[in-house]
Amino acid sequence: MPQLSLPIPNTTPIVRRSASKSAIFASDHDDTTFHDMKGVSMPSQAAAAIVPSPIFLWRFKVVLFLLWGVFCCKISWDSVMRMSVDLRDLFLYEAFLYYNPLLLVTLTVWLWGVNLWIFSQSWVNYAKVFDLAQLHLTHREIWKCSTWMTIVVPTSMTAYLYLYSHGEVSLAAFQPVLLYAVILMLLISPFDIFYLSSRYFLLRTFWRIVLPSQAITFADFFLADIMTSMSKVFSDLERSTCRMVNRQVATIAWFEADSICGSHSIAIPMVLVFPYLCRFFQCLRQYKDTKEKNCLFNALKYSTAIPVIFLSALKYHVLPENWVGFYRPLWLISSVINSLYSFYWDITRDWDLSILSRVFLFKSPGLLTNLLYGRAWVYYWVLGTNLILRCTWTYKLSAHLRHNYLTVFTITALEIVRRFQWIFFRVENEWNKMTQKQNLELIEAAKEEDRLLGSAAHSI
Repeated sequence: MPQLSLPIPNTTPIVRRSASKSAIFASDHDDTTFHDMKGVSMPSQAAAAIVPSPIFLWRFKVVLFLLWGVFCCKISWDSVMRMSVDLRDLFLYEAFLYYNPLLLVTLTVWLWGVNLWIFSQSWVNYAKVFDLAQLHLTHREIWKCSTWMTIVVPTSMTAYLYLYSHGEVSLAAFQPVLLYAVILMLLISPFDIFYLSSRYFLLRTFWRIVLPSQAITFADFFLADIMTSMSKVFSDLERSTCRMVNRQVATIAWFEADSICGSHSIAIPMVLVFPYLCRFFQCLRQYKDTKEKNCLFNALKYSTAIPVIFLSALKYHVLPENWVGFYRPLWLISSVINSLYSFYWDITRDWDLSILSRVFLFKSPGLLTNLLYGRAWVYYWVLGTNLILRCTWTYKLSAHLRHNYLTVFTITALEIVRRFQWIFFRVENEWNKMTQKQNLELIEAAKEEDRLLGSAAHSI
């Protein structure tokens, strides 16, 4: 049979895929057109060559960031040194009151970005665990937010220190007020800016935590657990807001015991205990829905934090001899019970030690996988640090110890770090439960299908 050959017109370009790229060859007839197109693309190629590489831009940003940090540290140090020695400690204490909550929130956002990065590299599908939308924030967006927070909060704090030390008390008092107002407006803004859907997801979750009138989701009690680690942050936010509302910013009136926003205010233990009460009622709601007794034991765990907080607050409202002889021993006993109970629950319920550190098995193994996956020291590190920081965390819950502000700030930061490493194994444990449940459902479905096929064959 003769082969048919179709002539290819000279005006038709020939398309060929080479190395997954399409190459277009024009005929000699179109040389002029080809050269014209080549001439048109020359300016765009030259413009592309002018644009710096992403690595260069990243290094340039890092250098600017470090220079900015050095500048803020220099201005802040000089401002503190201008204050008289007898007022310097009070001056720093007040600055910490306004800015340490936002600095700790910034640290939390940074570490949450690290959590999401680890999950994205591993086999843990965190988006499914939290039931997130497909266009949820990734670790890159989270780190963008934390970068801006790292810039804005210390800058406002530097301005406060500089203006206060130079006698501009009114302008200094305006700095934290402005910062808090801007953050609040960005958080509740109804406009489609600054990740509107993610902000409202966070606000809705907060609302579900405060009023647990519906079934508790993993995101609900997960965020409530993080809130318990940040109870000191909420307490300082309350005190800062109280001072702003009562126009006590840049004054020392709040050091007086009878001051509205003083350190002896009953609002302090009430705010400290609030996250634990939220988690307590969540557990009761879970028991109502599931009838699992473990929910009651979990509720009991959160209730053990209540005497730690209120016994500590009693120091300012009872006689010194009664505090030393009766209430302080009770406070110590309740602190030990709360710490050990919480530690026990972490390692037996929230985590699954039989598969500990599998979260560090990355899809593309690298240095971090070799360092952390399957290593015995990870077990000892997590258990040891969790126990120690669980015990020291009661220091933060104690109202009569808060005047050691640098110590309390350090312990609160360490508690946030403890919660950061807790997140890895808590989310991994939940993902393992979900996959095991899905596997069991698939097995049951296969058995049911085999049973139906067997009965059909028997009928035939």
